[in-house]
Amino acid sequence: MSVKTGLILAGGGARAAYQVGVLRGVAELLPPSIQQPFPVITGTSAGAINALGLAGRSGSFRSRTRALAAVWASLDSDEVYRTDAQGVIRNAFRMLWALLRGSHDGQRPLALLDNSPLRKLLTDIIEFERVDAAIAKGELEGLGITAMNYTNGHSTTFFQAQEHVQSWTRAHRRSAPCKLNVDHLMASSALPTLFPSVRLDKHFFGDGALRQSRPLSPAIRLGAERLFIIGVSESADDFEKDPHPEVAPTIPQVLGQMLNAVFLDSIQTDLESLQRINALVAPLNQKQLKSAGLGNMRVIDTLVISPSRSLSELAREHISELPRSMRWFLQKTGSIKTTGSGGALSYILFEPGYCQRLMQLGYDDTMAQADAVRTFFNVAAPPQGQHRSTQSQHRGVTTGHSSLTKRWLHLIGRRRTNL
Repeated sequence: MSVKTGLILAGGGARAAYQVGVLRGVAELLPPSIQQPFPVITGTSAGAINALGLAGRSGSFRSRTRALAAVWASLDSDEVYRTDAQGVIRNAFRMLWALLRGSHDGQRPLALLDNSPLRKLLTDIIEFERVDAAIAKGELEGLGITAMNYTNGHSTTFFQAQEHVQSWTRAHRRSAPCKLNVDHLMASSALPTLFPSVRLDKHFFGDGALRQSRPLSPAIRLGAERLFIIGVSESADDFEKDPHPEVAPTIPQVLGQMLNAVFLDSIQTDLESLQRINALVAPLNQKQLKSAGLGNMRVIDTLVISPSRSLSELAREHISELPRSMRWFLQKTGSIKTTGSGGALSYILFEPGYCQRLMQLGYDDTMAQADAVRTFFNVAAPPQGQHRSTQSQHRGVTTGHSSLTKRWLHLIGRRRTNL
């Protein structure tokens, strides 16, 4: 594993639970003694939370992914945003009033949901000081978290890295070396219109997937020589088949497609560009590259794992898990219907059943590509008969841990199930 491997964790709200399932699968396929197979980690939006969840912990890679899975498996919406109907309605009227007036007081960012519970959760579960220790030990080359600057529209990657890593500036893209904290995570995961923007220094920042035209670039700039990419877009057609195409789309259906455009399109487009560059660079030796003025170009190997099922369809199957107040609000706004209801919900459905389904899907998709994963990491397959089955690995998942129980699970790095 001498080649520096970069981990790319895309955004996607609750969809990021899928990434945790993939990481659990990778941890099972790699030797248990490995501390950190990804010296470079970059994350956007909820993917940024998973990135810090891996980097901001001590212990083996398996124990880190186990702890991350424990949090997602017991998560519910109340620990991400306030779900009381009065608060949601009040925020909706504030947004409407500001739209009608054309302005607002500017002191408090506008958003439909109050995600202050998420700040408390992240403060409790992430050891930010651990990032400095990992960099000092050489375990971590660099960690990057991307957010979007609402003032100038620049995609900004805040990063902690080894001293030799230089900042970079490209068209509409910037980097900023800093000591990462919870504000960077809150900014990167501030879903547009749903969660409030966050002030960092003099500017307000929002979800990192906005204006992120080159989501693979930060990992390469931080030193990655190959990329392990976990997407949250199903590998088949992203557009759902509408059984009633003559019905006008609801606002949540439009919002769902907007979120798809923000979270799902850029990483696929950037990957296609990287593959074209690889095809051009691969036949040339270093001398030829230098003579063509491309001395800094190199082939970047990639492995992509993405959902084999529609996450929007899975979200529709778990609508009943939403708190009563949120279900009422979504029904009144036309969100919960036979058609078009899964798009936006798949990003905000932070409930145990849905998140566990996504983690299981991520694990299954990874095990389906077990040979490709082992080849990517240059790891030999175990002797026949030593591999445990998926069913035995993931049977008996429990839900509904209290905050005290979750804090205890966090401290000991384990939970009572095998997830």
